[in-house]
Amino acid sequence: MTKRRNFSDTFKAAVALEALRGDKTVQEIAAKRQLHPTQVSTWKRQAIEGMAGVFSDKVRKAENKEGEIKELHAKIGQLAVESDFLSQGLKR
Repeated sequence: MTKRRNFSDTFKAAVALEALRGDKTVQEIAAKRQLHPTQVSTWKRQAIEGMAGVFSDKVRKAENKEGEIKELHAKIGQLAVESDFLSQGLKR
């Protein structure tokens, strides 16, 4: 029984980009990269479907949310330190 191979996202993107260029056929790319042609076609289709997301506002909104989350984590940390400091002052 053969072991299942795992490919990095970078490798998949490179194969999909090569397939999208159209310089070589899917079969040629698959032979060169030692993949099954169906796998190359699948990655190509996924790249095409995901390409619209690059230009959508959802990506920008997600980036903004990440920034807000970082700010909130910093504020929580600051408040925790202040609370600990004040509670130690009251104990004395």
